[in-house]
Amino acid sequence: MRARTLAEVREAGDGAWFAPALDALRSPANVADGSRASFIDAGEPVAIARAPGRLDVMGGIADYSGSLVLEMPLACATFAIAQAQPVPRLDVRSQRGHRVDAFSMSLSELMGGVCWTPDALATSFDERPSDRWASYVVGPVYRCLTLAGVREPAHGLRLLLVSDVPEGKGVSSSAALEVATMAATAAAFGVRMDAVELATACQWAENHIALAPCGIMDQMTSALGQRDRLLRLRCQPAIVEGHVAVPPGYRFYGIDSGIRHAVTGADYGTVRTAAFMGYRIIAELAGLAASVTATGRVHIHDEQWGGYLANLTPRDFTARFADHLPDRMLGAEFLERFDGITDSVTQVEPERWYPVRAATAHPVHEHDRTVRFSAMLEAGLDGSDAALQLGALMLSSHASYSACGLGSVGTDRLVEMVLEMGPSRGLYGAKITGGGSGGTVAILGADAARGAVHHIAREYERETGRSAVVFDASGPGAEELGILSFRAK
Repeated sequence: MRARTLAEVREAGDGAWFAPALDALRSPANVADGSRASFIDAGEPVAIARAPGRLDVMGGIADYSGSLVLEMPLACATFAIAQAQPVPRLDVRSQRGHRVDAFSMSLSELMGGVCWTPDALATSFDERPSDRWASYVVGPVYRCLTLAGVREPAHGLRLLLVSDVPEGKGVSSSAALEVATMAATAAAFGVRMDAVELATACQWAENHIALAPCGIMDQMTSALGQRDRLLRLRCQPAIVEGHVAVPPGYRFYGIDSGIRHAVTGADYGTVRTAAFMGYRIIAELAGLAASVTATGRVHIHDEQWGGYLANLTPRDFTARFADHLPDRMLGAEFLERFDGITDSVTQVEPERWYPVRAATAHPVHEHDRTVRFSAMLEAGLDGSDAALQLGALMLSSHASYSACGLGSVGTDRLVEMVLEMGPSRGLYGAKITGGGSGGTVAILGADAARGAVHHIAREYERETGRSAVVFDASGPGAEELGILSFRAK
């Protein structure tokens, strides 16, 4: 990512996007406990990276099956302020509101000691649950340096983290943290990474160090998203097909349901695993050759669909395979018949029941819905009928989540409230987002519907007693802004 000076940022009119990070250099988080010494040293170079959260408009959990996704970067963001230090340590201070957390470890231990392997590093956080949050920081630092071949760092690193991306809302706070951390770390160590390489490395860190089985869309959106545009990403594994403009007069909103979402949760992992079970069964039905790798994973020799469920057409899936998939299947039965799955970050648990048919159908149909959704957006929206067609695709996506077992009472109620207001108030459709089971609902509405969206949020709070955060503004991705480099004062 390109480096920019303060003067360049201000001349381009981007200074406001970095203001929270500059304010943080004067905040309590930048004062060491028990002294007035600064955590970030005045007069020494710093690198600041900004990475936003995202609103999942279409595609969602189908990303791990190769679907097209449409994602919007939000105005809320995480900042990583990095500064080299002579002591070979990684020192982290994280400020979220009035809360300040700290973490520290030897870089020698991280890069060449007992934590050198990914498994050992991940296990070290299992043994320190109070430091679990730091795995989302240490993982990107570790991955950045190992990819660059750094075994003996020439210096240490201080990281001051500040974020207003709310956690557990389904707007990808983890990806924003990872992308900001890795971008700032790369700048501090002089490691050259383009945005795709960086996002892919961040996904690896979340999968293998934080042990969260996320897909690629969150990190790619945080890194490559553009303000007021939808990133068009084909997750095979990460093909950027462009950025889709939101037609004039319309926008996408988000309302948080107040029900905490996490991709580490059992529901998301169960549905993801079930989708890969379905792909394994389909491969068997199609006569594709399979083998078990040295790591115990299954490899499918698949020249027909390239290993991605999303490459099946809905017609082919329905005609040839759907009726042969079980509604539910016990893990032990599946393992006895099929050995395992191709997914590298989940595994079939013998005692768990899996919703195979619905979880397999979802990415096939979601990819088709998203392709149609993108084409309609790019053609422009001429009147409310076109907007209602987009809204109908969102509602179909929402129903498919529920069929997989990833719905929630709160998100269902928000979608219902959007439909109750309807086109007369400039609202055309809504759906649950991301990993489901709570989190945020995405809404298609007119520019003038902002008041109606906030009214729904307040009514939802009154009904449920839960806080409902509204996301009604977009912001730039990390690559769009670049890295701010200067000497701290």
